[in-house]
Amino acid sequence: MAAEQFNIHDAKTHLSRIIDRVEHGEEIIISRAGTPIAKVVPLHPRPARSRRGSLRGRLLLHADWDSRTTNDAIADDFYSR
Repeated sequence: MAAEQFNIHDAKTHLSRIIDRVEHGEEIIISRAGTPIAKVVPLHPRPARSRRGSLRGRLLLHADWDSRTTNDAIADDFYSR
């Protein structure tokens, strides 16, 4: 998706709206006389996970991921028994 473009006057007028959109992950281009001069981007971009199952095919689970041994090892690491 292409970044939306604002001229300097509109950017000054609608700065709070632009910042809100950037906080939600959008990138905004600021232009002068139709020539892009700046890009406003999120400082801490949000992960592109918008729905359940969005990591399908990107995670590798070993066959023993839910075994008693693995669960005991996790419990030992995080809880005192």
